Amino acid sequence: MAAVHFFAEDTSYKLKNKNNLKRWIKDTIQAEGFKLGELNYILCSDAYLLNINQQYLDHDTYTDIVTFDNSDTAGEINGDIFISVERTQENALKFEVSPETELHRVIIHGALHLLGYKDKSAAHKKQMTAKEDEYLARKSF
Repeated sequence: MAAVHFFAEDTSYKLKNKNNLKRWIKDTIQAEGFKLGELNYILCSDAYLLNINQQYLDHDTYTDIVTFDNSDTAGEINGDIFISVERTQENALKFEVSPETELHRVIIHGALHLLGYKDKSAAHKKQMTAKEDEYLARKSF
């Protein structure tokens, strides 16, 4: 069943515009030539995401996002995307954007990872940022 779900763990943050976000994410996936399977976004605290980072990736650092690709069918996107709301709010201040804009950038960043985009090298990061900007510009809410 094709669906985008939002959950909260260790945070009281309330996500706005859930239905619009779901449509935007699905439209992004389709625009990239993929089909939506099941996508779970888990909004959480820094501490919660640090634990995920340590436990599953052996990274002892704070981060804004950790993406797990659960896809097993070519061309279909399935995954779990953990996002630290605290980290996105702090980064919004650093990048001088609204907290909502930064959260939306990270939301689409996770989907782009599942679509095959990388961000480890400078060239890949530049491409990822361009794709984030492209899809943020398409957001109509």
